Amino acid sequence: MGQETKRPATYADLEALPEDVVGQLIDGRLIATPRPANPHGNAQVTLVGELYARFQRGHGGPGGWRFMSEPELHLGGNVLVPDIAAWSAERLSPRALRARFFTQAPDWVCEIPSPSTQRLDRGRKSELYAREGVGQLWLVDPEERTLEVLQRVDDRWLPRGRYAGVQQVRVEPFESLLLDLGALWPPELDAP
Repeated sequence: MGQETKRPATYADLEALPEDVVGQLIDGRLIATPRPANPHGNAQVTLVGELYARFQRGHGGPGGWRFMSEPELHLGGNVLVPDIAAWSAERLSPRALRARFFTQAPDWVCEIPSPSTQRLDRGRKSELYAREGVGQLWLVDPEERTLEVLQRVDDRWLPRGRYAGVQQVRVEPFESLLLDLGALWPPELDAP
């Protein structure tokens, strides 16, 4: 009986996925997960809204950043799709903004782990982000109502803070914004 050899996944495998899943290529494997649930989407759109106006458009803030929601990153042979990513405007060329995917590591990444992505987001993806030079990583958990902030030191993550509940916080690299964590979480359900 012969042994089967599993071939590494290709970009064609990624493109063949149905539209209702998020696909990534990590270490030669195709990783497909369902689109996230509403608490995830609420946290993502709220955070993008808070950061975009101030840090990309410069309305009430310093500007100087470029944000992308679910960008396709081609980094070191892997294809990663973070929930939100940002580059300092001086590092990202206008040509890069027109490309189908990014080959330059972002300066900041935010992952919003769900039950189906928790292990991957906190594990291999965060390792790859550190290895490829991402400077800051935020992990926003709508179920736990937490924000974890990590900073890359060499090729590993150093915890910089963990915030929970509905407090207002200033968090690097966007510390000029007083971020209302309560706006990121789904509203509490009233007990019957």
